[in-house]
Amino acid sequence: MSDLKTLSSMPGAVAAFQFDDDGRLEDAVIADEEAIDRDTLDLLGHLCIANMAIGAMQARGWEGMSDVRGFYPVEGFTFVGLDWSAVSRGRQGVVLSNDQADYDAAYKALAG
Repeated sequence: MSDLKTLSSMPGAVAAFQFDDDGRLEDAVIADEEAIDRDTLDLLGHLCIANMAIGAMQARGWEGMSDVRGFYPVEGFTFVGLDWSAVSRGRQGVVLSNDQADYDAAYKALAG
């Protein structure tokens, strides 16, 4: 698991957060308190869990109905918004300002 303080220091990072298996916020480091709050990070944790579950269902279904492999297991989810994006992997995520977002770097940093 990655260190939240390190994740929150990535270029463009607004916050880094950790959530439980149900999506509830467990911990967070918020770099810009005016841009995001703990309630929004809790919502994002739930959004990440839900979308990873949907992605896993689709990946397993696709692999079960075709000869194509490599979609499962789903390890993360990225939500791209108008001003910022959330990248998650496992039970952690980082919120990035879109004008500075490096999605690949964030995903790799989340690998720990």
